[in-house]
Amino acid sequence: MTNIDTLTGLYRQVLETVGEDPQREGLLDTPKRTAKAMAFLTEGYTKSLTDVTNNAVFESANDEMVVVKDIEFYSLCEHHILPFFGTCHIAYIPGGKVLGLSKFARVVDMFARRLQIQETLTHQVAHAIQEVTGARGVGVVMEARHLCMMMRGVEKQNSSTTTSVMLGTLRESAAARSEFLSLIKG
Repeated sequence: MTNIDTLTGLYRQVLETVGEDPQREGLLDTPKRTAKAMAFLTEGYTKSLTDVTNNAVFESANDEMVVVKDIEFYSLCEHHILPFFGTCHIAYIPGGKVLGLSKFARVVDMFARRLQIQETLTHQVAHAIQEVTGARGVGVVMEARHLCMMMRGVEKQNSSTTTSVMLGTLRESAAARSEFLSLIKG
């Protein structure tokens, strides 16, 4: 669990280091608010796959592709601790078990609320869905905008990044992969 008091002191030091006065009226509660925000934005470290799926895996004879798309996410890049955000699309071909639909969003959030890069996040989500469902195939596509590219560095406001991971049937079968990709378009 995040130590809010320790983070509060560190954020106070950050304010002082950039030349601000933490005793200024507008900043009096900023260190504590920022500490609480950081604890929330990184709460994924305190959760496990078992916690977020909460036994919502059910036996099913369905063997056709299931797609959950447009799951919004917010994360922090490990390089600059600046936000990146976007949407996640997940497909899986059940192998005897299905996962409750809300759990896909919970899995995405658990991994998104950690410091990392989009490529790793995509990989983590795909492998978690594979692990929890035993699916014959899993596909994950993430599209995101990165503030580390937009508000600093190259400052490219319209740039976005797309990453994908395909496992099992979705990796091996061009037809299955094509079906998934066509289902998530517009």
